[in-house]
Amino acid sequence: MANVVRAALVQATWTGDSESMVAKHEEHAREAARLGARIIGFQEVFNAPYFCQVQEPEHYRWAEPVPDGPTVTRMRELARETGMVVVVPVFEVEQSGFYYNTAAVIDADGSYLGKYRKHHIPQVAGFWEKYYFRPGNAGWPVFDTAVGRIGVYICYDRHFPEGWRQLGLNGAQLVFNPSATSRGLSAYLWQLEQPAAAVANEYFVAAINRVGQEEYGDNDFYGTSYFVDPRGRFVGDVASDTSEELLVRDLDFDLIEEVRRQWAFYRDRRPDAYEGLVRP
Repeated sequence: MANVVRAALVQATWTGDSESMVAKHEEHAREAARLGARIIGFQEVFNAPYFCQVQEPEHYRWAEPVPDGPTVTRMRELARETGMVVVVPVFEVEQSGFYYNTAAVIDADGSYLGKYRKHHIPQVAGFWEKYYFRPGNAGWPVFDTAVGRIGVYICYDRHFPEGWRQLGLNGAQLVFNPSATSRGLSAYLWQLEQPAAAVANEYFVAAINRVGQEEYGDNDFYGTSYFVDPRGRFVGDVASDTSEELLVRDLDFDLIEEVRRQWAFYRDRRPDAYEGLVRP
């Protein structure tokens, strides 16, 4: 019997406040569960606007502890209710002055499995993230969930192949890439980089982008979220570039082993020859 995982993602428009934004995602998750999904992932800092378009201290108010803050606690209840694994990207405060761009991973029974903290932090016009976030320091965890081995890589991380590879070496079968990327900046890379990463590392990728414009800047988030398989093929259609959308797709995890036997990229790696890659 094929090892098929029905997976979901949400690309959403900003509602104007955190409470309604979280409630909207809960309803999308319940609909995904009704459609048979067993795992769902949300976009970067899903419960807030993309405030990094500006550098203002007022936006530290969006930060909360992980896992004991209100949003992750609420998402644990949602996971228990729906029986789904949930990937929850939020703005994390660890202690005073220590802030991270983080995703919590919650198992289908509501148990908190751990977090990924974004490693690569941009600081360019419209994406002033170094003002808010420290670089991630929690490694490249892969989480054993009810549906398989799940990894996370966040937005700007996707431009750096090293993390994709480390997640593969750590056993990931599906990597979620929650993002907030805007039209005109690197849109032509959006349908290039994640499929290439899926091929190079021979696993599934869920690429999630915001959609629409928000009040803190001119960024036009272009959606077009998708799932891509280990051969670099889109699983079903890509989402709209203008509208909110819930995507639910069937991912055949048996394809991972099939591709790894056929292409054998992991067999032919040469870590003994890569020493120069980690020199400062």
